[in-house]
Amino acid sequence: MNLAGASADASGRLAGRPLEEWNAAYVKVENYFHALRVRNKALLGQLVLRVLERAARRASAEPNQPATQLAAVEMDRLVTEWFAELLGEPSAAADPLLSTRGRLALLLADMPGRWQDQFLRPGPWPEEFVGAMREMYLRAGPDFQLSQMTPRPLDLGPIATLTQLGRIPYLKMALTWMLFALLLILIFFLTHHY
Repeated sequence: MNLAGASADASGRLAGRPLEEWNAAYVKVENYFHALRVRNKALLGQLVLRVLERAARRASAEPNQPATQLAAVEMDRLVTEWFAELLGEPSAAADPLLSTRGRLALLLADMPGRWQDQFLRPGPWPEEFVGAMREMYLRAGPDFQLSQMTPRPLDLGPIATLTQLGRIPYLKMALTWMLFALLLILIFFLTHHY
């Protein structure tokens, strides 16, 4: 793998990070694209390398961040930028749900089955693809609004009326059970003594 024109140095580091970190980042990015149902191996490899190259460019400026975290941030940025361009939406700073709703629109529009080759490609895109993505993006969910719910009393049904029948709340219930127990005792004596 040749990240951002860099090659591994004598100590086995790439862009200031151990190769194991980059391998872990590769697996993380690859799994993310698998979750989006990108199954074309050639396309998958290109997309993962593009994300890792972007992460490698940031690696020298952010030496305390692990390669997996840099790759995850770059992966989300790349996908969100592509959604913003494809859907004609403002950047993610203006719409924090763009990435989430865009991923849902990808799956609802069956991008993996019909337009996998269009994923993360620069425009122009087929009109049918753009139309399907925009339609599914609008269906992906309304803008959430805060609402207030006023508490209502619970309706406990018949149990509530049993507890409110007199001075002793359980008197009627206790009398009912006692009569039932006496009935069972009476049946027992009648069946066993004769």
